[in-house]
Amino acid sequence: MKLDAISHRSRNTKIVATLGPASSDPETIRQLFDAGVDVFRLNFSHGAHADHQARYDAIRQIEADVGRPVGILMDLQGPKLRLGKIVGGKMALETGQELRLDLNPDMGENGRVPLLHPEIFAAVRPGDELLIDDGKVRLRVLECSKDHAKVIALNAGVISDRKGVNVPGAILPLSALTEKDREDLEFGLSIGIDWIALSFVQRPEDIHELKNIVGNRAWVMAKLEKPSAIDSLDAIVAAADGVMVARGDLGVELPPEEVPVLQKRIVRACREAGKPVIVATQMLESMISTPVPTRAEVSDVATAVYDGVDAVMLSAESASGAYPIEAVTMMDRILQSTERDPLQRITMDAVHSRRHSDTRDAISAAIRTVAETLPVAATVAFTSSGTTTLRVAHERPRAPILSMTPVPAAARRLSLVWGVHSIQSSDVVSIEEIVMHATRAAAKHGFGVPGQALLIAAGTPFGVSGTTNMLRIAWIGDAPN
Repeated sequence: MKLDAISHRSRNTKIVATLGPASSDPETIRQLFDAGVDVFRLNFSHGAHADHQARYDAIRQIEADVGRPVGILMDLQGPKLRLGKIVGGKMALETGQELRLDLNPDMGENGRVPLLHPEIFAAVRPGDELLIDDGKVRLRVLECSKDHAKVIALNAGVISDRKGVNVPGAILPLSALTEKDREDLEFGLSIGIDWIALSFVQRPEDIHELKNIVGNRAWVMAKLEKPSAIDSLDAIVAAADGVMVARGDLGVELPPEEVPVLQKRIVRACREAGKPVIVATQMLESMISTPVPTRAEVSDVATAVYDGVDAVMLSAESASGAYPIEAVTMMDRILQSTERDPLQRITMDAVHSRRHSDTRDAISAAIRTVAETLPVAATVAFTSSGTTTLRVAHERPRAPILSMTPVPAAARRLSLVWGVHSIQSSDVVSIEEIVMHATRAAAKHGFGVPGQALLIAAGTPFGVSGTTNMLRIAWIGDAPN
């Protein structure tokens, strides 16, 4: 489905796709966009700055070619907790075998393994569990101090050099931002990244720390992958500009049967708060190596659409898999098919965003009501910061949303949001100009034909953030009056 400057996607749910070795050349990136990608993810756990710069440049070239904004999400690596080195590279454990973990950097042997992370010993207590290598080996803490812990193996297995360690039962006293993250962040902000995903979020203070650095240069997304974050879910959602349900890591630190329940809870919290939410990880996992997904994966993607998420994400499927274009094409087909089901609207409407007693939310609620009463071609949201468009989108109106802003950064950020076709427009100084620009843009971008109605939301004085106070009905092809 190749798009040009006047086209818009025929679906509301957005697709985020990760770029990597299988999808780094400009031609493939353009094919991914044409297949349905709305936002590209740059994973800073892998690749040098030069690699990400080249991918960034290719995306911005697509943006210039098609004449519409394309969003870019940088995903920070976050802290990586790992075992130290072991004599022979690995150590076999039997169920019930005891092991000492400590800060001694010497290579591990004879029932001892280095774990050079004092923050782990500061946080764990007897009875807590440590998960090695994505939970392949589970250890229970028997006793601990500030420099070591005695643990017992809950299952037989092999632990190896530098394998990852998860601590699901504790809040670790460390920042979500490592020195590497700070260097990557400085680079990402310098080139103009739109969204920043923060890994290892445990509490709202982690979001505040990042936002104090970023300011208004990008929007911040909280990756919820730690059980401790769920204890502060509402506060984290309030602090972040968006949320990613990182199911892979949640599935390591929690029993698998709890992940779907938490996914529903997180999505609902975001929907109620009016914050964009992405469901990520293993959505079409089998398409890493096969050209078609499993039926269970298709149902998984559809479930997220029924819940009304803003976006679904492809990780290894598009970054390193054998069928990146096919994976995006399949994702697009699933989204469109699910959104055509009348039950999807009924299910999605079971959750509404909370409304505040202010003019902006009153206008957004009125748009939803009018769009259900009058056959409008589109809702047009004029915005400078993006706030008006966000409020309109999270009412989930039946009519598609055309977001118009003179601010390039805002236009790019909004490309992630449910139902939004985001474009950069010239500034306006009067209601007449708003009507003129809205009706022309709606016709140009394929939202309707002359004679069809538009709902236009904006704020006066123009160009001032947070002043949404105007709702107007106009008709495509009519001169402003």
